[in-house]
Amino acid sequence: MEAKNADLAALRINRSPEPTAGPSPRRARRWLAIGLPAAMMVVAAAVVLAGGALSPALPVHLTPATMVSPVQAGAVLVASGYVVAQRKAAVASKGTGRLVYLGAVEGDRVRAGQVIARIEDADVKAQLAQAQANVQLSRAELHDAERSLARERLLGDSGFSSQASFDAAEARYQRVKAGIAAAEAAVDAAQVALENTVIRAPFDGTVLTKNADVGEVVAPLAASAFSKSAVVTVADLRSLQVEADVAESNLEAISPDQPCEIVLDAYPDVRYPGVVAKIVPTADRAKATVQVKVAFRSYDARVLPEMSAKVHFLPRPSRVAVDTQPVLVVPGTAVTERNGRSVVFVVERGRAVEVPVVAGRKVGSSVAIREGLRPGLQVVDSVSARLRGGAKVTVQ
Repeated sequence: MEAKNADLAALRINRSPEPTAGPSPRRARRWLAIGLPAAMMVVAAAVVLAGGALSPALPVHLTPATMVSPVQAGAVLVASGYVVAQRKAAVASKGTGRLVYLGAVEGDRVRAGQVIARIEDADVKAQLAQAQANVQLSRAELHDAERSLARERLLGDSGFSSQASFDAAEARYQRVKAGIAAAEAAVDAAQVALENTVIRAPFDGTVLTKNADVGEVVAPLAASAFSKSAVVTVADLRSLQVEADVAESNLEAISPDQPCEIVLDAYPDVRYPGVVAKIVPTADRAKATVQVKVAFRSYDARVLPEMSAKVHFLPRPSRVAVDTQPVLVVPGTAVTERNGRSVVFVVERGRAVEVPVVAGRKVGSSVAIREGLRPGLQVVDSVSARLRGGAKVTVQ
């Protein structure tokens, strides 16, 4: 019994707090004072490294690197225009009918008088045949009228016929002769109408457009909505010129026979020599411009009508630079200094990328680039001091 009581007395719940594992409050405060600034520094470094992700994108403008000749730097004026054939015709039919033959398409060369197309001509041929038959009938009547007149003249001389009979026979003879002339005129009209069914090339040239197809109705004025007027458009590609609009305020810088350089937008690296052929003696009131026609001194098959072009009006030959070797140029504002070297900036995936270049001489307001770029590459124009490699940019 005593042993049981002793065991029960040993069974007690210990309610005193046990010592906890870990640092003391003083040590925890020390770690907090050290760790919080370090964490803030890490976050700040991440923000700095993120850089452009949080900063706004810089607006930039792009301009291409182009090949130019040094003589363009001395251009007194630059104007835009289009290549236009000075000898051009929309070839149409003089008659109305259905197109039954078309012998030329776009790009074909044609000679003056060559048959380009034909319209149906069965009705015109029938009119021609009728007119020719009327001529034969009138000639047969003329033979009878001549014999009657001769007979009446003989009888009148013998006293066996009256003057009235002779006059009637002579009048019939004159009517028949007039009828023959009218019938022959009708034949000529029918032949002209038949020729009008044939569409011929007006001069040597090249077909630019085909406006109608076999089976369509063509008419001289295309009065109906279901008819076509011009069958093809033909131009003489030997008569190409650039028609440029020059502001009235700049007209004094241009004179006839002034040398020019023509640069087509399609081939920016090719320059064609030209000369001012004509200053049209009238102004456009709405645009305050005067049209100037610039003739090519020489050009090749790449020059086509309606191409856009830029005309560089040059000084007189005595003032033109001797060096005509083309060079690659960019605007002077596109080249800047970074870390002691000349660079330009290009845009790749929305960010600016530095491209080291070797700059050469100045060509007008541009700078020649000897190494580092290729023609046509788009570079940032008007580089600001804030623009750096890797900066986020937006192209405007």
